Amino acid sequence: MTFQWPDGKRAAAAFTFDVDAESCVLAHDPASSRRMSLMTHQAYGPRVGVPRLLRILERRGITATFFVPGFTADTYPEMVRAIHDAGHEIAHHGYLHEPMQGISPEQEAAFLDRGLEALQRLGVAPVGYRAPWWEFNWHSADLLVERGFRYDSSLLDGDVPYRFTGESGRGSLVEIPVDWGLDDWEQYAFYPGWTGSGVIESPTKVHEMWLLEAEAHRAEGGCFVLTNHPFISGRPSRAAALERLIDDVQQLGDMWITTLGAIAAHVHATVTEIRAIPRIEAPDNGQPQRRPFVARRF
Repeated sequence: MTFQWPDGKRAAAAFTFDVDAESCVLAHDPASSRRMSLMTHQAYGPRVGVPRLLRILERRGITATFFVPGFTADTYPEMVRAIHDAGHEIAHHGYLHEPMQGISPEQEAAFLDRGLEALQRLGVAPVGYRAPWWEFNWHSADLLVERGFRYDSSLLDGDVPYRFTGESGRGSLVEIPVDWGLDDWEQYAFYPGWTGSGVIESPTKVHEMWLLEAEAHRAEGGCFVLTNHPFISGRPSRAAALERLIDDVQQLGDMWITTLGAIAAHVHATVTEIRAIPRIEAPDNGQPQRRPFVARRF
């Protein structure tokens, strides 16, 4: 890799938190509101997990990015203010963590606008977006550009950020890629009848796996992006393992640990190539059909 990080840093790292709370459960099944135990499982995030994570971030002296659905902001405004007052970035994560796969541009625009309005009522003007379930649509980029967003963090096709344009070719976003292997949902999430396999991993194993990824990103000059959910990784032993991981990444010495917003600003200022991500079409003659790659320089 030849990606240039600022101030002589070899690689970058961002610790990000998706504050879903009850939103993802209600989007999946509104009748879940009758399941008191499940709802309190999700409420653990804003009520207990976020305060614990904020204390950890303060101890470690780092700034993180929190993706907040609009419903979470409406339900827990004081939590959002606490995140903001601690100096962290707040970004957009839908309104009700809606299922985004294959929806129309009009539906997606309505979800984006409703989420924006909820954050704006608290004085937050997000520049970043993460699609619920990381389900970005081919029309999503244009909708984000129209609303003034600077970056997205939902796609999975790189180890370093890049700039890309939507299908209209009007404007561009920075993409800061993610990875299912760096998401705590796959390691810890379980609730009977709703999500997970029932296998809840040891925080020691998870710490080892994530540290190996951080070290590998450092070796290759990459961008290590960890996704945690406060109702999952805000639990005591998992939060303790996360703090150890943060300390270990800090001890590497030459990784730029910052927010996704700061990474996006760096990419906007230093990267000139803008990609058009090719759409792979279903084959009609035994061969995959793909749109041509286009790169623009400004």
